[in-house]
Order: sequence, then C-alpha cells, then structure tokens
Amino acid sequence: MSCWQTAVRNADNNNHDAMANLEWVCVPRCYEVRKNRLTGQATLEHPLKQHAVTVVDSNPLSRALEGTDPLSQFARQDDELNDPLSQMVTEFDLKSKRRERDRTEPEDNTLQWSSRRLGILNRFTTNEKLSLSTSFLVSSGSLDGGNESIKAQTVVADKTKFRLEQLDHFDDGSMRHMMDLTQQEYIQRFEQLKQELIQSWHNDQRVKALKIAIQCAKMLADTTVLQFYPSQYVLITDILDVFGKLVYERLRAKASGDPAASAATLEREREAARDTCQNWFYKIASIRELLPRLYLELSIFKCYEFLSSSREEYERILQRLTHQLRGIADPLVSSYARCYLVRMGVTLTPSKTYIRENFADLFLVYPQIFRFVARFNLHPEIVTASSYLQLYAPAFDYMLLCLVHKSELHTQDILNECKQLKNNGAILMSVLSSFKSEFIATNALEFIALINASETPGISKSQLLRSLGSCVSSCAPLQEQRVTFLKAAFETINKLTDPNEYINCVETWAVFVSQYFTINEVNRLLGELNTRMCLGKAYEKHYSQLQNILTRIMQNYRSIELLLIQPNFLPYLDLFQKESVRVEVCKNILSFYKQNSEEYTCDAVVTNALMYLGKILNDSVNALSVDDERRQIAQLINVFIHKVHFGNDLEQQLSFYVEARGTFSNLDAVYVTLVHAACKLATRNRSKSTGFVKACIAYCFITIPSIEAVQQQMNLYLLCGQLALQHLCLGQADACFEASLQLVNELPAATVDFDGKPRSLEPFLVSYMCNILATLIVVPDSPEQGVLYFLRLLLEVVGRHKFKADSSAPSIIYLHSLDMLYVQSLERFPYHMKGVVSNDDLYGHDPKFLQEVNNMCAQVVDAILLQLKSLGLAQQQGSQAELALQLFLRIVKYADLERETIAQLAVNLWLLANKAQSQLYVKTLVAPNSAQCRDHIQTNKGCISHKGSGYCQTAPAHAQQLRIELVNPMVIC
Repeated sequence: MSCWQTAVRNADNNNHDAMANLEWVCVPRCYEVRKNRLTGQATLEHPLKQHAVTVVDSNPLSRALEGTDPLSQFARQDDELNDPLSQMVTEFDLKSKRRERDRTEPEDNTLQWSSRRLGILNRFTTNEKLSLSTSFLVSSGSLDGGNESIKAQTVVADKTKFRLEQLDHFDDGSMRHMMDLTQQEYIQRFEQLKQELIQSWHNDQRVKALKIAIQCAKMLADTTVLQFYPSQYVLITDILDVFGKLVYERLRAKASGDPAASAATLEREREAARDTCQNWFYKIASIRELLPRLYLELSIFKCYEFLSSSREEYERILQRLTHQLRGIADPLVSSYARCYLVRMGVTLTPSKTYIRENFADLFLVYPQIFRFVARFNLHPEIVTASSYLQLYAPAFDYMLLCLVHKSELHTQDILNECKQLKNNGAILMSVLSSFKSEFIATNALEFIALINASETPGISKSQLLRSLGSCVSSCAPLQEQRVTFLKAAFETINKLTDPNEYINCVETWAVFVSQYFTINEVNRLLGELNTRMCLGKAYEKHYSQLQNILTRIMQNYRSIELLLIQPNFLPYLDLFQKESVRVEVCKNILSFYKQNSEEYTCDAVVTNALMYLGKILNDSVNALSVDDERRQIAQLINVFIHKVHFGNDLEQQLSFYVEARGTFSNLDAVYVTLVHAACKLATRNRSKSTGFVKACIAYCFITIPSIEAVQQQMNLYLLCGQLALQHLCLGQADACFEASLQLVNELPAATVDFDGKPRSLEPFLVSYMCNILATLIVVPDSPEQGVLYFLRLLLEVVGRHKFKADSSAPSIIYLHSLDMLYVQSLERFPYHMKGVVSNDDLYGHDPKFLQEVNNMCAQVVDAILLQLKSLGLAQQQGSQAELALQLFLRIVKYADLERETIAQLAVNLWLLANKAQSQLYVKTLVAPNSAQCRDHIQTNKGCISHKGSGYCQTAPAHAQQLRIELVNPMVIC
C-alpha cells in the first residue's frame, strides 16, 4: 500500500488525534489590497447608445436624379406648395382623417333604449301567475315546425291570394290561452314567439310573421298584472322591433338592387320597393283594433324613408299618430304607447314638437291616473298607490329625456305646467330624473318650493327630496342661494316622522352638505342624526344607511383631521352598537385617514380620536381572529402611529409611544412598529444626551418581550443593542445582546409560510449569528463578565441548540466564530464604532488576552473537528469535504503553520477534502499543489510514514506554499 493511500485512510483518525494536542497560535497577516483602476475617457454620448446607420450613396449624380439633394428637395417643396391639385389632395386627406376621427369618437348613447331595458326587467317583477293568449305557441314543439296553420305556397298568384285570405279571415276562435305561467316561463314564451317570427319570415311566411306581431301588440292592452306591465312592454316591443327591422331590411335590399344593373333597372327596383312599402302600411292600416294598428305602424316607422325623406312629412305623420293615441283609455297603456312613439320618432327627426304635443295630451289625461290611485287606495291588496305610480316612471323619464336632449327650449314650459298640475309628484319625479342638473341647480329654490307644496298620493316628499338631493350633489345651486336652499330642504326633512324616510333622505343629502358647506354644517348634521336615531333605538335598523352617510361625508369633505375633532363625530360612532359593524366603521375611517390625511399630525384631539378608533380595532382581535384580519388592522394602526409627529418635543413623542403600547396590546406588528419608532426617536436626539437614549432603549427593552414571535424579538434585541452601542450606552447594549442570545434556544425549528408549508429557521439562525458576530467585534469586554464573554455565551448557546442531524448550520457558525477570533488577535481592528473603546484599544494586544483568543480558537477548531467526525459517520462525504476545505483555508490564513500540530492538521484536512474532490466546486482546490504533495508522499521523499505518523515531513513547507497561493483572491474564489 502506498503512502498516499495510507494517509487518506487515516485522515479522520489523525484529525481526532490532533484535537488532543492542538496548539493554535494566530498569526496576523498584512495583505496589501491593490485596485487596478481603468483610465477614464471623456465622451459626449452614452457608450451603450444604439447608433442608427444610414447608408448614403456617394455618387452625387444619382442623388440629384433621385431628388435627394437639397436643391431638388427645395424645388419639389415649391412645386407641391404651388400645385393646386396637390393642395386639394392634402386637404382631402385632412378631411378624411377628421371624418375618421369623428367616427371613432364615442357615440351619444343617452337615448338608447337598450341601455334601459335590462334595468326595467330587473325592477318590475312579480310572483303572480301570468297568462298568454296566442295562436302560434301551442307548446314548445311549435318551434320545430309542428301545428302550422300557414303553409308555404309555391305559385306567386296563389301565395298572394292566400296571404290576403289569411289576413282578412283573422279568426279569434283559434286563439289558445296559456294560464298560470310563472314570470320565467312567460319570458321564455315571448322568446319563443320572437324566434317563431324570425323563422316564419325567413321561410317566406310573412303573413304569419305579421299575425305574430299583431297578437303581441294586442297583449299590450292587458294590465291584469299591473306591477309586471313595464317588463311586459319591454318584452313585446322587443318582438315588434325585430319585426320592424326585418321589414326595413327587406325593403332596403329591394331598393338597393344590383349595383351592376342599368339606371332604368335600378329605378324600377326602387319603384317596386316603394310599392311594397305602401302595401305594408296598407296591410297594417287594415287592422281593426287601434292599439295593434298603432304599434305595428310605429314598428315599421323607419320604412317611411322609402316613401318620403322630408322631416316635415315625418313630423306630420308623428302628429297624426299622436292624435290617434288619444283614443286609448287606460292611462298606463296610453303612456307607454306614447313612449314607443317618441322612441321611434327620435331616430328620424330632431324635432321636439310632436313630443311637446304628447306631453300636452298627457297633462290632460294626467288626472285620470289618480282615479286609479284612489281605487287602489281602497283595495291595497291589488297594488299600492306608490307602486302604481312607479309604473309610469320609465315612460315619463324617457319621454322627458328625449324632449330636453340637446335642447332646453321646453324645460321651463314643462316646469311651469308642472306647477299648475294637481298631484304633480309623478311628473316632478321624472323631471328631477331627466332634466340636466345645471337647470335644476339654477331653479333650486323653485324646486324645493314645489316639493314642499306637493301633496301627491303615492309619492312622498322624501322620494322627491332624495331625487333633488342627488341632482344638487352633482351640480350645486348658486353660492348666494345655498344656505337658503339647504335650510328650506332640511325644514321638510326634519319634519319626516318615519325614521326610514328620514335616514334615506339624509343619506342622499350628506354628499351635498359635505361638498359645499363648512365643517359646522357637517357637525350639525351629525348631531341631528345622533338625536333622531337614538329615539327608540332606531339606529339598530339602519346600520347600513348610517355607515353610508359617514362614508359619503369622508369621501367628499376635504380635511379628515378637521372632521375627527368635531364634537359630534365620536358620539356618532356610538350609534354603531353592533360590534362587527363598529369594527368595520373604524376600519373605514382609518383607511380614509391613511389615504387623505396630512403627512404628519400633532393635534392632541386628532390623536385621541385615532387612539379611540385603534383601541376598538385592537380589542376586536382575539384568539379566533385570522392572520389576515390581524395584519389588516395592524397596518391601519401603524400608519396612524407613523403620522403622529410632535416635532422636536421628543419626550412627548416617547410618551405617545408609551400610551400606544398600553392601548394596542393584542397586535405584535404594532409593537414591532413602536420599537422601531423608539429607535428612530433615539437617533433624532441632537442634544447628545445619553439619558433620553437610555429611556428609549429601556422602552424597547420592556416592549420586546411582549412580542410572541421569537424571530422578531431576536432581531429587535440586536437592533437595540447596536443602537445602544452607537450612543455609548454599554450597559444597555450588553443587556440587549445577552437577551438576544438567551432567546436562541427558544427559537422553533420551523415556521409556516403563507402557503402553509413549513420552512426551516436554521438559515435565519446562521444569518443572525453571523450578524451578531460582526457586531461583537467592536463590543468591549465588560470587567464584570470576563474576556470575550459574549462569544463564549454564543458558543455555549450553539452547543446546546438542537440542530438537525445533517445540518451544516453549527459548522458555519463555528467557522465565522473563528473569523471573529482572528480579528480579535489583530493589533488594530478593521472597523470601529465612533466613541467605543474596542478590545484592541482596551487590551493593547496583551499576551494574556492573545492567549485566551488562541485557546478559544482551539476550542472552536475542536468543535469543528467533531462536526467532521459526525459527518463522516453519517457517510456525508460531500459535506465533510466542504467543511474540511473551509477549515483548511482558515488554518492557512490565520494560524501559525510553523507549529507541527497545526501543520499536521492542515495536511490531513487537505487530504480529506481531496477524497471527495468530485463533489466540490472545481475552482476551489489548487490542483498543482495537491499533486506535489501527493508526489512527495508516493515517492517517500522525506516521508516518515513507516514511523506511523501518516503525514509528509515537508508538510509545513508545502502548507506555507499553499498559504502563499491561497491568499491570492483569484485562487481562493
């Protein structure tokens, strides 16, 4: 067996033998650090700037022919400027771009009915059973083509004759009645009717399509289920719209003709389209009943453009239809029929005359509505008067909106006529909903007078006041009218006896008050709310409205600090007796304070108010609170703590932190913030008074143990110790460092991540120990504790701590402890803290101190060798080799290699590292030196392996050579 193999086999045993007689001596080194500075060069451009390369033809003749030379460019510009055709083309391009831009601008969808239909369907619903009468929906199977009474004809003459017969002999006896339909089934039947109409049209069964439309229009006279009538109107007019669109598209296709045809052919096709259009209107005019005849003519009203394109003709037709609508007796049916007329008319003519005439007729029949209201008051089981009047709102709102859209010509007339009406509440509601806010704000005093004088059955003053409050919130009255207007409004609001009506009004008017009035009016509003809502504990039923009022005030008022100090603000919070609501309100207030407050505040009233809110949130936290809830509350309180700033009055600032510590005792995150804030406060001490710094450190020292997380405690103790050391408070620093080290054994083995997975805390411990070792370099020894007390305590704590069996954490800590001890052996430490007398000045490189350092180095090396042995027993060759190499590098850099035991240990570690060379980073080992040592051993040159020593006699020289090469940074890394 060769000497090399013998040395490798006995490396572990030799390491164990070296532990017994290791004589460690630190040898301070002085390594010169040189920086190779690159020579600078001035430049006008960034070196990484991308340069665009332009290829220019070097031939000037070709450039002149292509027109790229300057003279050619000037000549071409002059020609383009003087050429009228070029100018026309340029202007045409500009106009085209302008038209394209206009087309891309958003359209005005104010009058689009499609934006209203879904709201009507959701608002007007019913639980009653509905009925449907039609001759086309015997069952859902009719959509599959069964039970059809109209057959497609193949001969044109027979088809025309058959259509006329079907239209003339319209037999009501064929109607089938479907009873007891739910609302959803009713809607599904109408959807089937729509599909049946479309299918019949595409199957060339246009008489059947017309009959479906007629039967649907007849259903609009049915007001059996009143509360569902607006939704019924939407469903039926959808079918009529589809019918009108199908007729129009067919006529337009006929009128367009073939673009390749001759002019005469096109004229004949247009004439045929006009005849077909007239036939449709003749067919509809032959309908005997008024309501379906009007609705069908209105559904194809757009087809009049094939007969006449003049606006005067459109207005004449609309006026004729308006006059015909006077024959409808039921005011509800009549109102929605007028709405459909207006809806069809606004698409073809901008004139408002026919709409104004419809309102004139409507105001004449308006008193008839209240005959029904009186009837419903006697029989409220059918429908209440308020619900009945609300049925008119969609029709009135849309008609008024069309009347005033882009024109305020008739607004004052409508308002004046509304004043003359008796029971004008329904019209006034629609006026407030449809007229522009600017007009309402200009006439605000007139509107409030109208509302105060209104006595409409079914329309309460609270409803009118809410609509008026919404209008003036978006556009306020004139400045000189606001106080009078607000006083007149709240005179009526305060007279409301129903708490529900009162709170709903105030909820709407809170926006107006907070936007346009001072804090005094806001405070008065809160006081009135406190008084009214406490009567009979009415607040218990209106928590949501009370919360919305407070939210709207905070959203619209400019200064939340000014709001917090009002006398009625905190009493208003007492209205929220339910804990969950109370906590939610406090969260909202602190959220608004976080977003909208000033950067700092020092007002005692504001601070006390915020402390009160924070205490409510803190007391709501218990053992059942989830982590996210704790985090959210702590974040809001921390923002408030950071914003409290008393300037140069540091004592008052510290007193605030003391008060906050007693108030927010359930939140660790707040305690962490308070400790950091106190440390920051200590750094602001410009007077250099150690007494205030000691008070801050004492505050932190008392606060930290209340935190549950051991990690947080350790970090904060280290931070406070470093801060105390910086301000020369050595006793406080020692106490913090000792407390931080005592917590190491309380550190759990793992923690739980946000995703629920366990995460080991050993990396944190290693990082923390390295940090504290770097700090302990400048910490002077206490005369009461002895030499390097904190390092001894650290090594003792690490020795007691329970690491994982395969953990490398203790080895890393021991290696960094060796680094720290080497620094202690230097005559001058590499860094100091200003004013702190570190051990280099304290001991003056005393031999006794150096002996203690060397002894501790030997103890640390012994501990590392024990780790090497345990790794070897666990068959972890890679980790063992890495640790051996790291210890070898430190021996080479720090120890006296003239000592035989040190040299022996270095060589053995080197050999041990080479056993697992394949598992190490390839650039770590220095291949030539290992080869030289191997050659010496294998050739037995000076080798004394026959004496059983197992190492090369020239090992010290080789180790010294290794040291020279390993200290080169390029070799180490």
